Parts: sequence; structure tokens; C-alpha cells
Amino acid sequence: MASLKDMRNRISSVKATQKITKAMQMVAAAKLRRSQDAAQNARPYAERMAAVIANLAAGVSGDSAPRLLAGTGRNQRHLIVIAAADRGLAGGFTSSIVRVARDRIAALVAEGKDVKIVTVGKKALPPLRRLYGDRIVQSYDLSAERTLTLSVAQPIADRIIELYDAGDVDVVTLYFSRFKSVVSQTPTALQLIPAKVEGGAAVPDLQGATYEYEPSEEGILETLLPRNITVQVLSALLENMAGFYASQMTAMDNATRNAGDMIKGLTVQYNRTRQAQITKELIEIISGAEAL
Repeated sequence: MASLKDMRNRISSVKATQKITKAMQMVAAAKLRRSQDAAQNARPYAERMAAVIANLAAGVSGDSAPRLLAGTGRNQRHLIVIAAADRGLAGGFTSSIVRVARDRIAALVAEGKDVKIVTVGKKALPPLRRLYGDRIVQSYDLSAERTLTLSVAQPIADRIIELYDAGDVDVVTLYFSRFKSVVSQTPTALQLIPAKVEGGAAVPDLQGATYEYEPSEEGILETLLPRNITVQVLSALLENMAGFYASQMTAMDNATRNAGDMIKGLTVQYNRTRQAQITKELIEIISGAEAL
């Protein structure tokens, strides 16, 4: 049985841990607000670019369509881009993204597809390296980046396009966590190449007028499609950051509550042990006095 000193030391240790988890919860809450605003501000830009591409894509077809839009015509070589967190202590945030991507990779491998993997975020690499280390072609560590901008997403997009232009991949899919609320983040798969053209894009009302693109639709798409990949990657990273801080805030809140429950239990146990020790000493004193 632990001594009273050991129990006091354990209570002090749990209290110190509780202070740390409470501080991390408050820091995550403060960063969540900024990250949430950044993710929500990026959505209209990404959605509007997708709408523009959809309108332009309606005017091109066949051999005139850019390769990033039309694809290679094959479905054999896949590139899976997995964007996760660079830090831990966020519950199952990273594992939920990796699990969905891993299931897709396993399904593709079972179908005999050639699968390559790019990881974004330090925490995405270890669980995938154990199973698919020979398929990982690139890893990005963004832990040193203080803010997420297009300059951060550009190298990732360039690497994706480089692999596609080299003929190493036919389909590129990005996995990330879409932020919905503090308690809800949804692992999401987004196909980057061939570019998905959303149906129902808003068509501008020209009131019967006709117009021509200068340069052509194909020329505009050749410029917009690589830019769209960069925008979609950045939007995914911003969604991930908001989801990470929401998960971390929830995890640290749960840890703080659990530490409080543990302190209460240890304190009760300490008081009972101390009372039993005092009672034992009193009995020994009384018994000694009676013996005299």
C-alpha cells in the first residue's frame, strides 16, 4: 500500500498535469477562433474558382480539353495525398483521416492498382510508413510554418503536377478533415486530378448577349487548373488546422476533467488512509496506557 507521502506526491503531480491541460485547452480555444475564420474565409474563394472552372469546362471537350481536366483516360496509377496534423494531443484527429485514406489505399491495392502516397503533416507519416513505406514518394513537415499561405501549399501542388506530368499517376485524391463545428470534423476525400467539374454551376445572365473568351477557354483553363490545385490544397490545410485545434481543445477539456476526477479520488483515498493511521496510533496509545 502506498505511503501518505507517495499519495501526496501523486496528488501534486496530477494537479500539475491538470494545470498544463487547462492551459493547453485555453491556448487551443484562442487559436481555434483564428483558424476557423481563416478556413471559412478560404471557402468562398475555392468554391468560386470551382464554379468558374465548371463554366469554362462546359465549352471544351475532346482533344482540346487540358490534361488536368480530361485526365489520361486511365485509372491504373493513383496518388493519395494525406493531409494531417503536425502535432499530437488532439484525440483521434489524425487517426480518423489516416484510417479513411488507409482503407482506400488497401482497396486500390487489392484491385491491383499502382498506388503512390504523399503525406502532409508530421503525424501522418508514422502509421503509413509501417504499412506502405515503399509507396511513400514525398513527405512534408509543416510544423515550422507559423501561418498557412499559398506559398506553403505551392510546393505540394507543384509536386503533384510534376508526378502527373511525368506520367507516374493518373488520378490524384486529397484526404483531409473538413471542419464543421467544434465537435464535428469530417474526414473528406477530394479528387484533384482529373479535376472534378461540379454540376449546377451558376451561369452568368447575359440577357441574350453572346461573348467570346480572350484567350480561349482552353488557354484560361490551362492557367486556372494548376492554380486550382494550389487553392484546394491550401483550403484543405486551413480546414485541417481549424479541425486540429477544435479536437485539441476537446481533448484537453476531457483531460482536465479526468484529472479533476482523479484528484478527488486520490484525496478521498489519502484522507481515509490518514484517518486509519491516526486511529491505529490512538489504539496503540490507549492499549499501552491500559497495560500500565
